[in-house]
Parts: sequence; structure tokens; C-alpha cells
Amino acid sequence: MNNKTLPLLSLTMAVGLVGCGSEPTTSSVSFSQEVKPILEQNCSDCHQSGGKGAEKSGLVLADHGAIMEGTRLGPVVQPGSAISSTLYLAVAGKTHPTIQMPHGKQKLSEQQVATIETWIDQGARNN
Repeated sequence: MNNKTLPLLSLTMAVGLVGCGSEPTTSSVSFSQEVKPILEQNCSDCHQSGGKGAEKSGLVLADHGAIMEGTRLGPVVQPGSAISSTLYLAVAGKTHPTIQMPHGKQKLSEQQVATIETWIDQGARNN
């Protein structure tokens, strides 16, 4: 090996090591500390027992159990798959405009939507 090859070999090894190790992990999203407050602030007016949204769809967002029950048509959360979850799709604006949530209020912020998405992708735990 000559003097010109050594720096190139060192650079190649260094670049290869950058990708080694574990992937960065996202911290666990807490339902009680992060998700529930978003839903309470933005959705509970309609989606509480007796509320307009609850009466129309059957979806009550009072607690984890009620959220996991979903609507009269079935679950709105598929643990581990936000993209398969109606709750995420509705708050992210990825549904027909008539079912995007929240109705008549300011849309959730990108951070709030990302929190709900991450919580669902992490398994939608009651934590």
C-alpha cells in the first residue's frame, strides 16, 4: 500500500462506520401526557358522551378504552399503523374534507398530528 492509498482507505472505513450501530430511536409517546391533552383540547367538545360527533359516529374520545372501541363502523386506531388508522387520517387531513377533524375548529398543528401518528405507530399503548 502506498501513501496515497492509505488516506483513501481510512476515509472509506470512516464512512462505513458512520452507518454502523443502532438506528436513532424516537422516544415513547405517552397517551396520558401527550395524546389525551391534544384530543381533550381539540376534539372532546364533539366527541364526548352526548356530543354532536359522538351522536353521529359513536366515537367517544373520553379515554383510551373508548378511543380503541372506535365508532359504530369499527376501530379508528390500528395499533402499529397510523396510515391504516382513521383517527390519524382524519386529523392529518388525509380523508375526504367532510370527515377531516376537527370540524369547525383550527386544524391540529403538524407537531400534534405527528404526536398522534407516532403514538399509533408505537402501538397506541395506554401509557
